[in-house]
Amino acid sequence: MDLDGTLIRGSEPVPGAAEALDASGLPVVYVTNNASRAPADTASHLRDLGFTARASDVMTSAQAAVMMLVDHVDAGARVLVVGHDSFRDLAREAGYEVVLSADDHPEVVLQGLSRELTWGDLAEGCLAIRRGVPWVASNTDTTLPTERGLLPGNGSLVAALRAATDREPVVAGKPAAGVLRAAADLVGATRPLVIGDRLDTDIEGAVAADMPSLLVLTGVHGTADLLVAEERRRATHLARDLSALAAPPESSHIDSAAGLDARVLDGSLHLQGIPETLSGVDLARSVIRQAWLHGATALADPGDGARSRLADAGLVVG
Repeated sequence: MDLDGTLIRGSEPVPGAAEALDASGLPVVYVTNNASRAPADTASHLRDLGFTARASDVMTSAQAAVMMLVDHVDAGARVLVVGHDSFRDLAREAGYEVVLSADDHPEVVLQGLSRELTWGDLAEGCLAIRRGVPWVASNTDTTLPTERGLLPGNGSLVAALRAATDREPVVAGKPAAGVLRAAADLVGATRPLVIGDRLDTDIEGAVAADMPSLLVLTGVHGTADLLVAEERRRATHLARDLSALAAPPESSHIDSAAGLDARVLDGSLHLQGIPETLSGVDLARSVIRQAWLHGATALADPGDGARSRLADAGLVVG
């Protein structure tokens, strides 16, 4: 289960999300690319917002990044963290020596989101990275959904160091498959479902991990984004929100959506009539299914009446 944009928006819960999870009766692992909180703090924040969560139920991209260090440096290596103090704590708990300056000869750089990050922090990371040490980013989400709207995410800060160093980091969090597989292992899941709001992290990660996924429309990406998504970013299920967990799985399954009479001309999907019974997300699933089947990348204008119904489903004509 993703957090930002799926369960919460900053300091506010997504309406009905906690109740939907409790009613499902399913074990939940909270997998977040937000590396600005320790697992215990993340669990506490979730409990404050009405969710049932323990620290052991949380898998952060910062945890995944620290776990990946064994592939790049020896045990006890010196680590420079460009990020939150909780990220430094995780590195220390794993037995690494945390340093604060490039002058301390770090052997690897870890980068994660911190709202207190300064130019000086980025400068130290820049100097170390330019010397050629491994660079591991917790995640590369360019934006962070909050109650006020989308704010700069760790990916925006990674972009600053990428521009300054001409280097590319190794990425630990979603869309890497490892963090999702580790999350499934926490509860011994053999049939996990990945749920999130972003195609480029949650859904792409699910595809990489060979897990089914549910895209909810409470955060960053919508139905129009999913229609034109590359195969590596295509969800298997689509729903407005987590109330879908109370419904039969096939009701949100895109490949099980109602068929439509459609054809493709010049890359655009031409709908030959939309049943009056289809609307909203149900209509979106059907249109997306046809677009994927026919390889369409756009929707042709179906006329005034149908155009407004498609707009209500979040789909853009033309």
